[in-house]
Amino acid sequence: MLTKEELIAEAFKAMKNSYAPYSKYHVGAAVLCKDGTVFWGTNIENASFGATNCAERSAVFAAYSRGYRKDSIAALAIVSDGDRIAGPCGICRQVLSELLDHHTPIYLSNGRESQDTDIDELLPLQFTTEDVIR
Repeated sequence: MLTKEELIAEAFKAMKNSYAPYSKYHVGAAVLCKDGTVFWGTNIENASFGATNCAERSAVFAAYSRGYRKDSIAALAIVSDGDRIAGPCGICRQVLSELLDHHTPIYLSNGRESQDTDIDELLPLQFTTEDVIR
């Protein structure tokens, strides 16, 4: 099983594949599954900015596409080349609140500093399936 530092390193490897011709802001993510499998994701921009996909969604969607689910995911690392640590955007926070266990560790880093968090800390008072399905 990868350590936190190794998972963050995997996310930095993923970041090298970023497609960010507009913002020049590169983000990478790595999902670690409990069986040791790692899925990479990176931000893929589009001239129609709403069609852009973030790194963390790309990585989690890759895991789900291979049949993994929230109970299979051990941790998520999200990294960027920004001056400060970047947390997930609002859309990603909402997606992660449904697709990750609420106490799954989320590691944020910009290569100089890092922060450990989880979705409950990032998105309090979440809108969940319990709000929709009665």
